[in-house]
Amino acid sequence: MEHEGLIDTLNELIAINKDRIEGYKKATRELSGEDVIRKGTLKTIEERINESQVFINELSGAVLRLGGKPHHHTTPRGKLYRMWMDLKTTITGPTTKTILELCEYGEDAILKTYQQVLTRQNGWPQEISHMLTRQEQILNQARETIKKCVNEMTSLKDSK
Repeated sequence: MEHEGLIDTLNELIAINKDRIEGYKKATRELSGEDVIRKGTLKTIEERINESQVFINELSGAVLRLGGKPHHHTTPRGKLYRMWMDLKTTITGPTTKTILELCEYGEDAILKTYQQVLTRQNGWPQEISHMLTRQEQILNQARETIKKCVNEMTSLKDSK
């Protein structure tokens, strides 16, 4: 198959976006309390879930156009990370700040994967390069948004 390596790469991105969705769903289940709602943290998390769903749809469409079959699973690394989330929140308690720090780490991981993928592109169709670059930019903004939420929680905690 002519585009086999590219299809594998796009499926890797589908899987890590599925990891992102599962991580944020887990965070949503863990979060509760007035300060979460007041700071709009749940809305921010819901936006990240929706972003990844859009990315998955775009990536899946590209895989199909290239003659491949989109993957419908998460990664083993993502499953391990969600287990780590469970352990960390069990030890430290499921505080908003802890959950958001874990989300920030997840944003770093997906952003790093996209950056690595973008450095590997060679001879890819321009539409795919543009799509991945746009997704990477959105992920970068998302990471900054989560980082801002973490900083707000730190400031809120420090002011008490």
